[in-house]
Amino acid sequence: MSGSEAGGTLAEMAPPQRKSRFGRLPEEFGVIFALVALIVLIAVLRPTFLNPANLVQQVSNAAFAGMIALAVVFALAIREIDLSVGWIFNFSAVMGAKAMVFGVDPWLAVGFAVIFGGVLGALNGVLAVGLRLPVIIITLGTFSMFRGLSLVINESRAVIPPDTSGTFFQLATMRIGGLVPVVAVVFVLLAVALHLVLHHTRFGYRVQAIGSNPEAARLAGIPIARTRMQVLILIGAVAGLSGALFLGFRGAIDPTTGQDFLLVVVAAVIIGGTPLSGGWGTVIGALVGALIIQVISSGIIFMGIDGKWSTFVTGAVIVIAVAVDQLVRRQRSRRALRFDDSV
Repeated sequence: MSGSEAGGTLAEMAPPQRKSRFGRLPEEFGVIFALVALIVLIAVLRPTFLNPANLVQQVSNAAFAGMIALAVVFALAIREIDLSVGWIFNFSAVMGAKAMVFGVDPWLAVGFAVIFGGVLGALNGVLAVGLRLPVIIITLGTFSMFRGLSLVINESRAVIPPDTSGTFFQLATMRIGGLVPVVAVVFVLLAVALHLVLHHTRFGYRVQAIGSNPEAARLAGIPIARTRMQVLILIGAVAGLSGALFLGFRGAIDPTTGQDFLLVVVAAVIIGGTPLSGGWGTVIGALVGALIIQVISSGIIFMGIDGKWSTFVTGAVIVIAVAVDQLVRRQRSRRALRFDDSV
């Protein structure tokens, strides 16, 4: 066996390790604690916030942008970021709705929307890999491309399927036990599935290895270009799925729905604990991060504050999360240096 082959095997079998900053507690403990503390704080001021129906609604409201955030964790883990996710969501939903308008069965239209999102993600991947440019540069352009094409297709008007009485729409709007929306359940199940993919599959190991040290990953034989492509296809397909579920849940897709998703998606991933430097990611953290953003937005309204402040607060939370991450990194570096000096 050659050194390269051996290195590749070891790199895939031993993904980057990350210890919790709380000892043996899960890495996501801190962000989960922050979510609980935030809910308690709002509930103290507005006790009706703890109504079970309201708490479940928070998960439902966070689901559509939150699903995309779960996939974007993979992008940040390889030191990339996709700026076009909001318009992949919108464009996919528009294409699915248009398919229904032309008489396609809703379930087939949903599958088409998911595949279409994956194709848009693949286009991002082909351009990024082919031109050897960072994904952020490519998606800065495809952001406008997808937006423009979506507006052309929907003619700047909401696209409304002619018949929303079918089983797909019934399922998308159904509440399990009369309380829990199906979209909230899909959100949580998708988080579990992608968590397992990131931390317990060869693909997930490759993503983390590339983000940790791209050059070492290349020398170990890990297919960097192919993995980047797969990550972008995953993001596109998940955005397409989210768009299809939104269409089923709302019964229509507006021409601008999703245009503000980018801030929420990136904020959820960063607040959830995935570092901008790559090499590691937490899908569960992204789920909790999306819930934190939703609770903040909802809490502001519960307090009687103008909802426009929610965008400011979200931005402020991003800055705080990044600052805390940097402080923790510096502290770890200092401890590592002191340990090396003492050896």
